[in-house]
Amino acid sequence: MARIGSAVRDPNTLSNYDEFVTRHITANLEVDFEGRRLSGDVVLRMRSVTGEGDRVVLDTSYVDIKGISIGGKKASWDIAPRVEPYGRPLAILLGDAVQKDQEFEVSISLSTTPECSALQWLGPEQTSNGQHPYMFSQCQAIHCRSIFPCQDTPDVKATVDINIRSPLPVVAGGLPTGTRDFQPGKDGKRGTLLYTFEQKLPIPSYLFALASGDLATAAIGPRSSVVTGPEELQGCKWELEEDMEKFMEAAEGIVYPYAWTTYNVLVLPPSFPYGGMENPIFTFATPTIISKDRQNIDVIAHELAHSWSGNLVSTCSWEHFWLNEGWTVYLERRILAAVHGEAHRDFSAIIGWKALEDSVKLYGADHEYTKMVPNLKEVDPDDAFSSIPYEKGFNFLYHLEKLIGKGKWDRFIPHYFTVWKARSLDSFEFKQTLLDFFAADADASQKLHDLDWDTWLFGPGLPPKPDFDETLAKECYALADKWERRTTGADASFAPQPSDIAHFSANQTVVFLERLQTSTTPFRPADMELMGATYRLSESANVELVSRFYSLALKSRAEAFYAPAAELLGTVGRMKFVRPLYRALNGCDRQLAIATFERNRGFYHPICRGMVEKDLFGGQG
Repeated sequence: MARIGSAVRDPNTLSNYDEFVTRHITANLEVDFEGRRLSGDVVLRMRSVTGEGDRVVLDTSYVDIKGISIGGKKASWDIAPRVEPYGRPLAILLGDAVQKDQEFEVSISLSTTPECSALQWLGPEQTSNGQHPYMFSQCQAIHCRSIFPCQDTPDVKATVDINIRSPLPVVAGGLPTGTRDFQPGKDGKRGTLLYTFEQKLPIPSYLFALASGDLATAAIGPRSSVVTGPEELQGCKWELEEDMEKFMEAAEGIVYPYAWTTYNVLVLPPSFPYGGMENPIFTFATPTIISKDRQNIDVIAHELAHSWSGNLVSTCSWEHFWLNEGWTVYLERRILAAVHGEAHRDFSAIIGWKALEDSVKLYGADHEYTKMVPNLKEVDPDDAFSSIPYEKGFNFLYHLEKLIGKGKWDRFIPHYFTVWKARSLDSFEFKQTLLDFFAADADASQKLHDLDWDTWLFGPGLPPKPDFDETLAKECYALADKWERRTTGADASFAPQPSDIAHFSANQTVVFLERLQTSTTPFRPADMELMGATYRLSESANVELVSRFYSLALKSRAEAFYAPAAELLGTVGRMKFVRPLYRALNGCDRQLAIATFERNRGFYHPICRGMVEKDLFGGQG
């Protein structure tokens, strides 16, 4: 059974959001580091859509519910058996009839439990200075329901007030409105403060966010700050401050002015499972972007772009996730082109195409998850997470730009983000918005009419490959060819030198390594040892480079790099690096792969831990 409610568009919720919708959320929560839980109450202001329902059904997963009231009166409620992978539907009886469009408040007293999949709790020893604990949330895709009962679907958007009491500084997905009401600690414990935030733009539940720990702040632009541990602050500031405002101005030039007032970056501890999470006001970012060369901050351009695509204009369900991520990759690359030049856009797209090929190869070309709009009924959306909605979505939008013409297409972009601002949509509504916009343009209309929409949206496998500008890639390909020819004996005269890559950008070195990964030439362990020693790839602070080199070395069965790869897996929690490295290590030394995972199981975020278990054990971990 996929759902209890009768919601139509989102198969991954149990709520009856077609009968009632959440308009505002007030979260009053206290952080208990010792007990590793949040507790307090959450108030949902709801509106009746139909005037017919007699109960509100909410998503919930492993939440300890203490009591529920409606309009201040104790309410009757029932929680049904668990429906994997969606949790348990919570039915709250309304008692009195609710008229259409009438609003009412549901107050839920609760605490999280150890099974909460949205929160990661770190002991002091897991932080850089080892002095204080740390907690952060990751609600995408369907994990907000493990913090508090809610309509956990991107098809519902609400404004939010977040009030968090904690002994350590707090950031959350809203504009800070103050810190007050100190309460002394008891029995030698630290006192607590109340940190308050407000989000006046409606957001879906997956963007609910909070973090608390030993945090310090520095400005990285006129409307941006970075927040991280005190020891990392200056390094993060240096990494981000040069391009932050340039990125914002470029994005505003492509779409329209930034709507969220300030844009800030929280650089998290290394177990964070994603490159970044576009939580509003405060992007949560992986520390792997801090590569000491300012060459990994494409992630920030991506998360910033989400301020329009995903956060202002949202997919209605995880089946149409490309509307979030395809658009965001497209805008990210437009931002990079505006700041660094047009060739950088296509160069980034070349790297993205390799990631798309890898995902299609991993699933198989006919797999449901290789579709831009997959069927996710009775599926955990996390299981379908890959580069496909990102890169297939980007290539679709890139194709539309080339098809219609950049000048015309650029006029559509702000129109689209204006029409759907603060709302959610599906792929059919996107198509209709595009057709309507160009209805008076005979040439564009004909091209859009002739487009094979069904294959793009619902066809599996790779789309047609565009003709990307390979200016920045040619040197990378040429160096890879030299290594191939040296290995096969076709050109024994090639003697690798550090100068081969000294002038490369980090992304050019990435393309060089990825070219070798796709090579049919079987590289020898000695080749990998020579490459590692000559180019000092293992010594780089840039995990994008190190992880790809180790993947190539493991594919080549270069045993000298088995232990270093396993060591890296104990310091990085970003799934982009962790999952491919575990698969590669599993392919050459399964015993080491399993031992490494078991040793670091507690280090990984629950989402990452679950995905690696499926990779290594087929879900039987």
